[in-house]
Amino acid sequence: MAHLNRRIFLKGSALGVAGLTFGSTRSYAKILGANDTVRVAIAGLNGRGHSHTDEYLKMNKADNKVEIVCLVDPDSRTFGKHQEKIKSVAGGTPKTVKDIRQALEDKDIDAVSIATPNHWHALMTIWACQAGKDVYVEKPMSHNVHEGRVAVETARKHERVVQHGTQSRSDQGWANVAEVIKSGQLGKLQIARALCYKSRKSIGTKPTAEPPKDLDFSLWQGPAAERPFNGNLVHYNWHWFWDFGNGDIGNQGVHQMDIARWGIPGATLPTSVQSLGGRFGYSDQGETPNTQISVMEFGDVQLIFEVRGLDTPDYMGQKVGNIFHLEGGTIVGNNSYIPKGADKAVPLPKVDTPKRSPGGNFGNFISAVRTRKTDTLNAEILEGHYSSALCHLANISVRQSEKAPFIPKTKAFGDNKAVLETLARMEEHLGANGVKLENTEYALGRKLAFDPKTERFSDDQANALLTREYRKGFEVPSKA
Repeated sequence: MAHLNRRIFLKGSALGVAGLTFGSTRSYAKILGANDTVRVAIAGLNGRGHSHTDEYLKMNKADNKVEIVCLVDPDSRTFGKHQEKIKSVAGGTPKTVKDIRQALEDKDIDAVSIATPNHWHALMTIWACQAGKDVYVEKPMSHNVHEGRVAVETARKHERVVQHGTQSRSDQGWANVAEVIKSGQLGKLQIARALCYKSRKSIGTKPTAEPPKDLDFSLWQGPAAERPFNGNLVHYNWHWFWDFGNGDIGNQGVHQMDIARWGIPGATLPTSVQSLGGRFGYSDQGETPNTQISVMEFGDVQLIFEVRGLDTPDYMGQKVGNIFHLEGGTIVGNNSYIPKGADKAVPLPKVDTPKRSPGGNFGNFISAVRTRKTDTLNAEILEGHYSSALCHLANISVRQSEKAPFIPKTKAFGDNKAVLETLARMEEHLGANGVKLENTEYALGRKLAFDPKTERFSDDQANALLTREYRKGFEVPSKA
């Protein structure tokens, strides 16, 4: 990375199990008054990076000022539009750097807002916490389970405020749903169902090529395995490659996964997981499933997750949403339920739900940066870790799989009526999209036992996928 100066390069090269060393965390961190300006660096400027810029610009007020002082992206083509927008609204022009480590050395930066591809989320969070910065990190907050746990421990060790980008945690309606279920007024929860029915077209196949001259592709890859550049990686379709993304279950789906887990009283991680799926309807360069069913056990409650990337009708009025099946009825969405035996939805029962902190996830984050009260965060890093980990566990099962035919039907789920009904609807959906089931196989994952306390499987092969091999200079520590 020739663009780095010698001092920063030596720091980056010194990475290892201990991570980067930025000196005393406390010397970097500042105690902010209620009216002090919070100075933010935004890392990752495509996709959600635009939303981060817009959210902080809304806070460009004298009594609650947030200043975007640095833009970070290994692709310098991303800088111009953000600089122009920031200058037109706030009057200043932020500095730009390609490498996050240069921004982390700036003692005047209070917080880092991370909207990079998934494979950078945890490492950047860890580095920022070590440097005394608070963090807003997009979903999923990790690329695998191990690095998510290390990020949590690092935030705790350095007393950092870390907010996760699951915005539904700031939604009062979903908070009410969780409280209604917890109250028991509708009987026991039986199934927490999450749906990610989102159209994803074929990405085709792009040839190996030289990366654009303005893109530091080695830096873009960061902790992931090094591979040749192709046009399907930068800037969006990395989601469908295992080295960088987590498929749609870890993309759009992590929002619905988070809501589903939130609705299960006291849920953290499951005691088992099983997943099946495949990439159906077209042949392209993508690696992750565009169709997937995942089943997890939380005591006597099941969490069932469905991914569909081909054209599909809704299910009970939901496409990207959540459904909770209880003894006394079914909650559909976040404002009504259908009583058992009824045909029409009625309003949810009244409950005394604590008010979510105002300002959405971003406003809630900045408020906590000022007060240092992490218990006021709507989507604190530990919650982000658990919900992201559920997506990773589902993917581990589908990657630890064997090919299975649609016909004859699998017996892997025994007489579990809810799962078999879900599988039957998936088969009907694929058939409607021209997939000939009699000639098609899918990946059927084994049912894997999991210990929520140790965050380990009872299976060595599955445990190997809880982490990854990291590139030299970008290693996630083994612990905080």
